Amino acid sequence: MKKKIIPFLLFTALLTTACGRLKDSDISNNATTTNQKAKSYQTTATGNDGYSVLLKNGKYLTSPIAGLSGTTNAGSTDDRELERGLIDISKKIYSPNSFVFQEGQYISETTGSDWLGRYSKSNSTGLNPENKGKTHRPRYLEQIVEQDYLTGSGQNYSIAGMSIGLGMNSTDYYQKTSGGPTYTASISKSDQRKYGEEYANIIVKRLRQKKALKNIPITVALYSKASEDSLTSGAYFAYGTADKNSSKITKWKRVSVKWQVLPTVGSAKAYNSQDSANFVNFKGAIQNYFPNISGVIGYLRYQDGKLAQENITITTQFYGYEQVQSFARLVLNTAKKYLSNDVPIEIQISSVNDVQAVVFKESSDSSYQLHIYGGE
Repeated sequence: MKKKIIPFLLFTALLTTACGRLKDSDISNNATTTNQKAKSYQTTATGNDGYSVLLKNGKYLTSPIAGLSGTTNAGSTDDRELERGLIDISKKIYSPNSFVFQEGQYISETTGSDWLGRYSKSNSTGLNPENKGKTHRPRYLEQIVEQDYLTGSGQNYSIAGMSIGLGMNSTDYYQKTSGGPTYTASISKSDQRKYGEEYANIIVKRLRQKKALKNIPITVALYSKASEDSLTSGAYFAYGTADKNSSKITKWKRVSVKWQVLPTVGSAKAYNSQDSANFVNFKGAIQNYFPNISGVIGYLRYQDGKLAQENITITTQFYGYEQVQSFARLVLNTAKKYLSNDVPIEIQISSVNDVQAVVFKESSDSSYQLHIYGGE
């Protein structure tokens, strides 16, 4: 069982969304005395429409199953989107105005590893099908993400809702013999949904055995993982909630998320011609200024048919500080002119070896900011 390190960006994003301040906490004063009694719980202050994050003794609690995957073939492009997308879905059920966020604390690493394994005599809780004979059976479930949503105040917080993300394989990678060649098996969206719904109800039933989880809503969302050679991450495609005291999800809702890579290649068509034109104009403007740019690639996420996020990577072939600074300011001004004003945007400027600068706006109504690494 493979455990990967979840990128620090998720934690940073959560704290940035919450403005990075602490309330109900001695450490929010930036100084403490030996006479002050440390409180057990603190929360980050709420900002925009994000969750406050619950801290314990000033520490962020990570989930025991963070980064855990069923095989060594899990693609890293999915890690952040698995968590970010689950937070988006959770907001539909657990309002950030009423709940605080904490990474999952109820599924242990051992339990998570067993669930992600194949069913066998020695692993009766394995969710992936047992391999029998010479016929290979795909691993449908690759990753599990748990997020806890709590209510309370002061020193009294308790879990009031939970979200589980199931990373379902769109491609299964396997070897017939140890050290032999790697084979692939495509898994249809219908099979991802079929087995995902089955596993969801099994997991909910198992979680109900824990006293603290008997009487809370449990939401499970199904995520289609990208193949290893994909330029973008996968996406959630369905979710459902088991009501209090229920061990079964009876109604599933569709999630519509699509990723677009720009510029398009070959016969591929853009999801939105205006977004594509905006990107082409942006790319042309910065390339005219600095001709020695290796590449400009856009990654656009669409939610329910509307642009929800745009990330752009720019690879340069220059290294001088003034060159980077001048170019980064050009990128900022050009982004204002050509790119959408209605979505979060992140533009990363890099050489072959290093990230040089980042230009970003965190929300649809925020202003662009610029950071130059090793500089301002």
